Amino acid sequence: MSRLVKTVYVAFFLMAILAAMPALAESAQYGIGTPATTEEIAGWDIDIRPDGKGLPPGSGSVEDGEMLYEEQCASCHGSFGEGVGRYPVLAGGEGTLTNERPEKTVGSYWPYASTLWDYIHRAMPFPQPQSLSDEEVYAITAYVLYLNDLVEDDFVLAADNLASIEMPNQDGFFFDDRPDTNNTACMKDCKDPASIKITSEPAIATLQEDESVVVIEVSTEGGQLIYQQACQMCHEAGVAGSPIIGDSAAWAARMEQGRDKLVSNAIDGIGVMPPKGGQSQLSDEEVASAVDFLIQQVTEE
Repeated sequence: MSRLVKTVYVAFFLMAILAAMPALAESAQYGIGTPATTEEIAGWDIDIRPDGKGLPPGSGSVEDGEMLYEEQCASCHGSFGEGVGRYPVLAGGEGTLTNERPEKTVGSYWPYASTLWDYIHRAMPFPQPQSLSDEEVYAITAYVLYLNDLVEDDFVLAADNLASIEMPNQDGFFFDDRPDTNNTACMKDCKDPASIKITSEPAIATLQEDESVVVIEVSTEGGQLIYQQACQMCHEAGVAGSPIIGDSAAWAARMEQGRDKLVSNAIDGIGVMPPKGGQSQLSDEEVASAVDFLIQQVTEE
């Protein structure tokens, strides 16, 4: 067969494949997964619109919400919504949005009360998200609104009145109608990759054994930074019973398990703590460096 005949044959073959592709795409079955059930779809379909659409039946009072808030929320957000450590402040901040450092709280910044219900329902409490009943979510939402002076102390929040609550900053948001744009790829005078230099890298903690003495060397740029990124939120305030950093009594029993066990627990997760503190992008070595930093805070006392 001549080269010309082969070329024509291949061309016709490719044209036939291209012509059949739409039909193939419509009928293609990849044999991966199964159709979602009604129950599975309902598990994801939990968003709440500003007009209240999507809210489940139920209600909750400010009075009931106060007790639930103290049990479930105060350890992170403070008894009055003032925030603990690095956790968000929930109340206050009125009139600060024009300041150089505005205080964005539920009362000063959020545009809709439905967002508060949705977020508590979807993501709170931090160690056990979606563990609250609908009535408990209504009650806690009512109490947070009360902390922001948006409802009275005898208020009962329900599906039929949540959308009627006007948030102070509701008019501070607007629809962004600017068209979507894409970044333009650098096509000339681009920086030479060879000229880009890494000036510093996180150092990984190491253990050196000298007879029965274990010496822990931890880099501030390594273990401490990883701790701040993945661990501080819980271990600074003792969320869900997590041992507070530097608390010898809280760490005593854990230290007896040995460094390897502490590292494996941090990597694999234990109790309510997710693997790697929820920071799955961290390497095992980075997690180990954060554990070594925590150990150092106890051994240096």
